[in-house]
Amino acid sequence: MTRAVSAPAFSIDPVDGLIDEPRRIVVTGLVPDELVAISAHTQRAGGAVWMSQATFMADAQGVVDLSRDAPVGGDYAEVSAMGLIWSQHPLDGASPELFPDDVMEPLQTTLTAEAAHGASARARFYQRFAAPGVERREVRADGPVGTLFTPDGPGPHPVVVVLNGSGGGINEPRAALYASHGYQALALGYFKAPGLSPFITETPLEYLETGLSWVHRELRPKDGFVAVGGQSRGGELALLLGATFPDLVSAVIAFVPGAMVHGAQGAGDPARDGWQGATWTRGGVPLPHLWQDNKAVHWHPWAGDAPPSRHHSVFFEGLKDTELAARARIPVENIAGPVLLISGRDDRAWPSSLYSRMVVSTLRRHGHPHLVRHLDFDNAGHAINLPFVPTTQLSREHPVSKVPYTSGGTPSDNAAADYGSWRGVLAFLAEIAGSASRG
Repeated sequence: MTRAVSAPAFSIDPVDGLIDEPRRIVVTGLVPDELVAISAHTQRAGGAVWMSQATFMADAQGVVDLSRDAPVGGDYAEVSAMGLIWSQHPLDGASPELFPDDVMEPLQTTLTAEAAHGASARARFYQRFAAPGVERREVRADGPVGTLFTPDGPGPHPVVVVLNGSGGGINEPRAALYASHGYQALALGYFKAPGLSPFITETPLEYLETGLSWVHRELRPKDGFVAVGGQSRGGELALLLGATFPDLVSAVIAFVPGAMVHGAQGAGDPARDGWQGATWTRGGVPLPHLWQDNKAVHWHPWAGDAPPSRHHSVFFEGLKDTELAARARIPVENIAGPVLLISGRDDRAWPSSLYSRMVVSTLRRHGHPHLVRHLDFDNAGHAINLPFVPTTQLSREHPVSKVPYTSGGTPSDNAAADYGSWRGVLAFLAEIAGSASRG
């Protein structure tokens, strides 16, 4: 008598939810001890398709549970409920785009299971940036250029201002996700955005001050609470804004930040001193920066050559000009609120772990009276992102200069930092926003 072979089937929980929600993905109906190949296809911005594949061995009940079982081969090698997402690679081999052009639409991932006995199954799940009821509005007047996301339900809400890094533009995905967790979020552009310069060179801090004043005046945040969060150059800027305009900034969230003011680097205007041009100005005067006639090292980006594996070594050399480093230092002791720093110990773009420790040390020496927290992730690189997105693009081309660079970390450790940092940000905000007051 021939034994009937059942067909595999997926169980996904939740099928539709926010991008920061882990999914439980289970395949049933397999033959005990059978091998099954599971692939994930996700359509992303510009039509790019990202894909991963891993092979699993079913248990004695014919079940594979990705939250319990490690693959026996494929694109990742440990137990990870969302390993099929963070281990994805672009099919074209080089697409840098992780997020859709319209963050109000979810990412859609198709899972396919192909069992050794020939049967197959297919299922889809959806990752959203914006929860039901979140509203999106472009802001183009009265100073700031950005996109405002407002959570469902009556206000007022605490506010988070979101700053992008040296790629410029407007970071809508992160702002939409903040709104999905109850914060009104302004993704604020400061270059490479409509009506603004295409380069970071000589960005006036007065523009950011105008944006922060607009937030306080127009959004009327709950208890006057306005946190500023940014990544990389945006992390440098978040610290600088907190130190320069303490009456407008209630808290600082700095992802892989610099503790110094740096030159324009890869986002610089080639017609205005390029990589060594000034980044920020106040009152029309450029702020001193680490590449400004540095006596210890010159900033020499590679051109046409393969990028060094540890690009950040030039920053260590630059700090040897101690007089210049002191002038370029961000006076973080002037920040009048809590500070959260997030870094990767294998950051190869610049030494964000060292810079974060320098900020913590400075605040401690000055008796900073507010919460200071540093999340420093083992073997994570510079590209600490939202949870459950691909982390495999360790080397990439800078979106402004088009110069290749290496961000560092491993896909697995970067994925852990993505998830851990975001949970840390939400915990930090929950801890401080309720008691924040501007009296």
